[in-house]
Amino acid sequence: MASERKIHCVVVTPERAVLDETADFVALPMYDGELGVLPGRGPLIGRLGYGELRLRTGEQVRRFFVDSGFAQVRDNVVTILTARAIKKEEIDVSAAEAVLRQTLGIAKTPEEQEANFRAQERARAQLRIARRN
Repeated sequence: MASERKIHCVVVTPERAVLDETADFVALPMYDGELGVLPGRGPLIGRLGYGELRLRTGEQVRRFFVDSGFAQVRDNVVTILTARAIKKEEIDVSAAEAVLRQTLGIAKTPEEQEANFRAQERARAQLRIARRN
């Protein structure tokens, strides 16, 4: 039956495999918006942005911060290759807040301004995920 179908999700960073489990639904932070994946989704390869990866199994929701990379959906398997993946419980809130404080000053060059903006957005995304219920 379709209701018994699951999605297998694998998250891999250069250091290790962070996640390898099944779920009912997976939400990915794609480069241009969020993508929800249910069982039976057609094949897809896409560029990840940074933000929240969510896995829902029944009433349980697991959250991760992922920092760009690529995602492939094929045959009810979601494979995520990312530079960094952090479980919600392992996000260092004080470090993210420190990054925000350090990057709020005036930048000397347009490149520094862009780097500060990206660091702020990543830190804010981590804080949003860490503070969710």
